[in-house]
Amino acid sequence: MTYIDGYVLAAPTADKQTFIDFAKTFDVLFKEYGALRVTECWGDDVPDGETTDFKKAVKAKDDETVVFSWVEWPDKATRDAAMEKMMADPRMDPKENPMPFDGTRMIYGGFAAVVDM
Repeated sequence: MTYIDGYVLAAPTADKQTFIDFAKTFDVLFKEYGALRVTECWGDDVPDGETTDFKKAVKAKDDETVVFSWVEWPDKATRDAAMEKMMADPRMDPKENPMPFDGTRMIYGGFAAVVDM
């Protein structure tokens, strides 16, 4: 089955297009290095929870929107090799392609698919 990298972050609401432009530039790298699919989702219906929620998880401020993204890989080996190449790719340099959000509040992880319907 496929392997998924998931990301949740808070981006400035007023800078939605800046985020989209950044994502389109950055996501090309995922595809170039073997990703099957990259999906970036702008929060539209992200409710407040009583115990926890997406906003609390990324410490979203009132002027920020939660973004949920994932990258689908054919397998973990492809993903691991891609990540190694991406970290060495000069296009990843934050001076050349700065993140339009606070990366310290981004949550991410790799997930092995167990059900795919």
